[in-house]
Amino acid sequence: MPGGSDPLGDPFLRTRFALPGRPGTFLRRDRLVEHLGQALLTPLTVVNGSAGAGKTLLVADWAAHLGQPVAWLTLDAAVDGPGMFWAHLLQALNAGGVPVPAAIGFPADATRVHHTLLSRIASELAGRDRPVVVVIDEFDQVADPELARQLEFVLRHANPGLRLVLVSRSEPLLPLHRYRIAGEMTEIRDAELAFTTEEAVDLLELHGLSLSVPVARALVERTRGWAAGLRLSALAARSSPDPELYLKQFEAGRSTIADFLLAEVLDRQPPETQDLLLRISVLDRFCPDLADELTGRRDAATILAGLHRANAFVEDYGHSWYRLHPLFREILRAHLRRRAPGLETRLHRRAAHWLRRSGTLREMLVHGAAAQDWTYIAGALVEDLAIGQLFTGPGSGEIGQLLAGPGSGEPVDWFAGMEGETPDPATNLVRAACELSRSDLERGLAHLRRATEQLSAEECRSPAALLTCALLGALAGRLSGSAHLAEQATRSARRLMRQMPSRLLDGHPELGALLLTHVGSSRLWAGRLDEAREALTLAARTPRTASTVLPRMEALELLALVDHLDGWPNAAERKVLAMTAEAERYGLTPRGSGLGQLVLAAVALGRDDVDRAEALLAELPDPAPVDPVAAATRNAVTADVLRARGRTSAALTAATRPVPAADDSPWARGRAALAVSDAHLTEGRPDAAVDVLRRVAGDQPLCTVGTARAHLAAGDPGTALDLLDGLADHGRWGPGVAVPAALVRARAAALQGDTATTRRLLAQALVAGRREELRRVFRDAGPWIGPFLAEPPLSALAAGWLVPGLESPAPSPGGPGPGPETPLEQLSGREREVLERLARAMSTEDIAADLYVSVNTVKTHLKSVYRKLSVHRRNDAVRRARELRLL
Repeated sequence: MPGGSDPLGDPFLRTRFALPGRPGTFLRRDRLVEHLGQALLTPLTVVNGSAGAGKTLLVADWAAHLGQPVAWLTLDAAVDGPGMFWAHLLQALNAGGVPVPAAIGFPADATRVHHTLLSRIASELAGRDRPVVVVIDEFDQVADPELARQLEFVLRHANPGLRLVLVSRSEPLLPLHRYRIAGEMTEIRDAELAFTTEEAVDLLELHGLSLSVPVARALVERTRGWAAGLRLSALAARSSPDPELYLKQFEAGRSTIADFLLAEVLDRQPPETQDLLLRISVLDRFCPDLADELTGRRDAATILAGLHRANAFVEDYGHSWYRLHPLFREILRAHLRRRAPGLETRLHRRAAHWLRRSGTLREMLVHGAAAQDWTYIAGALVEDLAIGQLFTGPGSGEIGQLLAGPGSGEPVDWFAGMEGETPDPATNLVRAACELSRSDLERGLAHLRRATEQLSAEECRSPAALLTCALLGALAGRLSGSAHLAEQATRSARRLMRQMPSRLLDGHPELGALLLTHVGSSRLWAGRLDEAREALTLAARTPRTASTVLPRMEALELLALVDHLDGWPNAAERKVLAMTAEAERYGLTPRGSGLGQLVLAAVALGRDDVDRAEALLAELPDPAPVDPVAAATRNAVTADVLRARGRTSAALTAATRPVPAADDSPWARGRAALAVSDAHLTEGRPDAAVDVLRRVAGDQPLCTVGTARAHLAAGDPGTALDLLDGLADHGRWGPGVAVPAALVRARAAALQGDTATTRRLLAQALVAGRREELRRVFRDAGPWIGPFLAEPPLSALAAGWLVPGLESPAPSPGGPGPGPETPLEQLSGREREVLERLARAMSTEDIAADLYVSVNTVKTHLKSVYRKLSVHRRNDAVRRARELRLL
């Protein structure tokens, strides 16, 4: 072997064979060192990551602590050609303390090597008693497939005498799949090299920065744990008077991080690639076709795939989409603004047009708003029938705030710049939608009227604009408490929908769901509960897609309110739980008016769980909702909870709080009057209670029962019974109506001394009340009921659920023996519901549909029921439940 010279005659540079030094702020990460330790067990190890990911320092530190010789070779552009590569590898072995015999030979030609030399090297390494560790850094410099084949030949035939570690920015050209399949490769990639929050805290402390975990977490999220980004940020923060504030607010485009990435990544690319990277920096994510749209070329697919393979901060987003590393994107965008002022706006506009054609609404709005092309995005929303998705898409929130700002977590108001006059109908419609979404009825209706006037003046009126106008009219009717306006707008919308292309309508199932929800809520406000249930049931059954999830959730909580008003608390609770399950399915948080939570509070109060009802009310956001249905419900439930706490004066104030609405609501007026009447009865003013309810329309069973209760308290049992006799025998009234009615009748019978009728009516009330856990109505009945409940057989019906400390009476001597023992573990309310349907021979699928839960949820409840009842089959569960008097 020539002494100290390569095949070109130049001396070997020692720096290519020396372990890189580690700075004093280097952090040794045990999890990576432990993983890298497997390199001694596999022929090949690949440490692959982006520039500045910490690859080289990790491997150098591991090698320094290995306790055995390591041959280190750092490649660069001068080590070009097979002859140069193998000459340097042989020199690395000698420099690393693993000398090879001179008889092996040495490459004489920088551009090629003889196959015999490769065989000799492999044979020499294979014969070693201890495997030789060879590290090749910057292996991405190797672009010659022939050289990669030569290295793979030596690696394969030197086994088990060679442990090769490749450190590279890109995927090595070796046949890695073979080594993966054989389990003969150790891999550490970019994701594993990223710092965790805990590691970042330790790294920052090494730089003299003692920062809170939230600040470190935010920095890790912004840098994606990129080692160089963290180190450079720490160095810059050290010179700042407020390091925490600097790390929260630093501009990546004007930092040492920018210098690093521009030099190490951007400047290394050819001009076409640089141009593409700068243009796609305006995008959150991109595919090759979108990138081509911004460059005007057709080479993005090849370039992006290459950048991703090279770990050049282009990340795979799945399904042929990519995204830039957030810091790299910030820096590129700042560079674009300096290099080509004004181009960013044009790129946003072109992206918006492409995204509209591809049907990507939210991103189209982002880029259209960034270009301030309000007329275009408003026209797109209206003509594509997409304005409904602003209300219904997951995460929609208020219109104009669908997406969070990059890295900030704060909402971005897309339409904040849409100010001044709006001469076209589409822009007025979008502004109306914005205001209505914020419940600003006055301004929303003003824009809606202006759009209507503009459409009336046009000769060729757009059907899509007219349909959008009708949709917003239905919402305005709902929010203003005008069932007439909502019904009229819904009829117009349905007429217009018949004129629209089916292809366009099929892509927007949310339109029908929204209309049904709006008109259903309006009918509920008008007191037409049967009609409301019909519309809302249809809304809840619209196709289960992401665009319909929010109106379906709203329909379920409105249906829950109807169930509650009709006296079916368990059914009401199931629908709210179904709404919550639907939200969880799509990763949403139930939001909006809080109507579902109000229904749960009312159900909890009916079960005499005042603490839970109060807690649910306390979780509701302020101020009170503008939607009149939710506002009236909140007033009534709040009044009931306050009365239960003995705060009668506050209950009266809550019950009489005004609810702004265009039309009077017999339901809301009756519900408020009932709350006031109950407060008067609590205060011992039965005549005032009667007077309040006398002014309420009669087609409300709860009000009828409340009026009868007030008359009875006022000493007029005859009128009380006449009222109950006149109560329509409607199939929809549930135990929430029947139980208090039975208690009023029972009290009247007791006052007349008819104890047999009293006991019979109380038995009916107890049986019905137990199914729905209606404890509060018995508590409110008064002290007269106590002696009756203490006597058998009523005591047995009350035992366990109404009077927890009361047990069933012991049998008399000679009487029947004790009944079947109770299960060791009580069934939950939901398990009882499943069991009841099981007894009706309903299938698992039917039970799931009836309870608004998934089939898997029903199966889980069934398993729990079987376990608690100590059975294994359906029929046995029903039989056992009947023995235990659970059915």
